[in-house]
Amino acid sequence: MAQLRPSTSVLDILRRGAVIPAHPLALTQDGTFDERHQRALTRYYCAAGAGGVAVGVHTTQFEIRQPQHGLFRPVLELARETAVACAASLGRPVLLIGGICGKTPQALEEAAFLRETGYDAGLLSLAALKDETISELIAHCRAVAEILPVMGFYLQPAVGGRVLPAGFWRQFAEIENVIAIKMAPFNRYQTFDVVRAVTEAGRADDIALYTGNDDNILVDLLTPYRVRVGGEAVTVRIAGGLLGHWACWTRSAVAQWSECRALVEAGAGIPESVLTRAAEVTDCNAAFFDVANGFAGCIAGIHDVLVRQGLMASTRCLNPNETLSPGQRGEIDRVYSAYPHLNDDAFVEQHLDEWLA
Repeated sequence: MAQLRPSTSVLDILRRGAVIPAHPLALTQDGTFDERHQRALTRYYCAAGAGGVAVGVHTTQFEIRQPQHGLFRPVLELARETAVACAASLGRPVLLIGGICGKTPQALEEAAFLRETGYDAGLLSLAALKDETISELIAHCRAVAEILPVMGFYLQPAVGGRVLPAGFWRQFAEIENVIAIKMAPFNRYQTFDVVRAVTEAGRADDIALYTGNDDNILVDLLTPYRVRVGGEAVTVRIAGGLLGHWACWTRSAVAQWSECRALVEAGAGIPESVLTRAAEVTDCNAAFFDVANGFAGCIAGIHDVLVRQGLMASTRCLNPNETLSPGQRGEIDRVYSAYPHLNDDAFVEQHLDEWLA
């Protein structure tokens, strides 16, 4: 199988920057796959202005891969079908990123499926490779990149990731078919490790950097990172975000990303009001992602917001232990009340019937 290289349009979207929601899984009250609301979610993201969707990732629930559920293929196929239809209707491309998990044999199988199904890139999780050496991790990544373009993924240890040194990211950045990296260590030191590694590898113009740091979204988008390479200062910016947080209130997220981009391009400084909004977004994320309980309710929290809006029928997850934590719904009530300017309820209400049709 010849290596699939990214198209110019895919690279343009990634490098220009985009809002990419991590797509949830819609279930009915009895726990079966809810195709109607699943389609509605994809249509919502496209209509809200997202540049793409990421499916089969943590927010979609890794359990979709388990044989008793058998949902990996149906969920990713439905998302592609719906996104392609939306792209045709909107007259613009919608980027499709599929999650890739597991040890090398599973990862290669999933990569091949994504390629056959028409996905543009794979978001490569290394959560299953906790004990492998750096050399073994790089060999794993190279093997996947031989099949389709790869978006790297720095996942925080609190939800299953591992600490990856700058040396790993330097070698990773040298893999030709790596086109982007999602940085989600929720840690400024480790985020800068990735930025520096990509820049020192000479690929700052090739590899698009995306924030997954839900605790620092807007500040990541606004920050000029400066790295010295060969005696010269190179300025690097994070182009966009691939976030579970952006799976709800997405229209507002697109507006926030657009404002950050406009401020960066103007180069006239960052208003205090934008930094205040950044803190408000972080506070909302604390409620949605259940930070008080070690992220135990992070998926159910996103579901709760989407149920309130009518975009999902149930907060159910495939894992019966994945539920809202005690007090989490009250926290979501609090941020809804505190920051009414951040939700997109009116936009959803205006279009919900057509998305559910």
